[in-house]
Amino acid sequence: MIKYQQIAAEIETYIEENALVQGDKLPVLEALMTHFNVSKSTVTKALELLEKKGAVFQVRGSGIFVRRQKRKGYMDLLSHQGSENITSKVIELEVKKPTKEAAHHVNVEPDEDVYYVKRVRYRNGQALCLEESYFNKSIVTYLNKEIVSESIFDYIQKGLGVKVGFSDVYLHAGKLKREEAKHLCLENGAPSLYVESIFHVTNGQPFAFSTVTYHFEQSHFFVQTNSPFS
Repeated sequence: MIKYQQIAAEIETYIEENALVQGDKLPVLEALMTHFNVSKSTVTKALELLEKKGAVFQVRGSGIFVRRQKRKGYMDLLSHQGSENITSKVIELEVKKPTKEAAHHVNVEPDEDVYYVKRVRYRNGQALCLEESYFNKSIVTYLNKEIVSESIFDYIQKGLGVKVGFSDVYLHAGKLKREEAKHLCLENGAPSLYVESIFHVTNGQPFAFSTVTYHFEQSHFFVQTNSPFS
């Protein structure tokens, strides 16, 4: 983990351990520089990262403040941050040929091998979502059942050193198909929220495509933005 990322993580831990809420003030920039024994630019990058994540906001001349205001039972739609007790059950992990759609989204030929992962994720022991993901093997070079039982993206970034850049996310509502309903312990045709994501490394190369099918009773989300809607 790069130094500024480590500092950002420690500041988030400080916010959580001290039960700080929205509007609480953090130590000033100079105090953070002294505490972490780093340059102003390193602390600034850490704070910029936290601003992008929606954890803090800065007011010129006034200081750094906690931004995140958690609402009980709600999860970050894009990362599941703030989720309690998320666990996974791996249904399938194999190297296979991608679907035509997946091949297009991860920028491989249809006859190339990709990693395919299918798993159910649980929140506090209750089915939260069914995930199906395809990973470009030239970037995500290795996966095993232990890895995909935990946080795949933590491993991709920390274990493989892949620099994840940005993602494109598409949402639509629909009705569950029979197999989806079975995995989510719902009836066939029950409503669902579908979230499709295409993930890219920092140079713009797509490396993962996932479809997440949510249990409608567990679909309580929040999304934080850094600018007002137009």
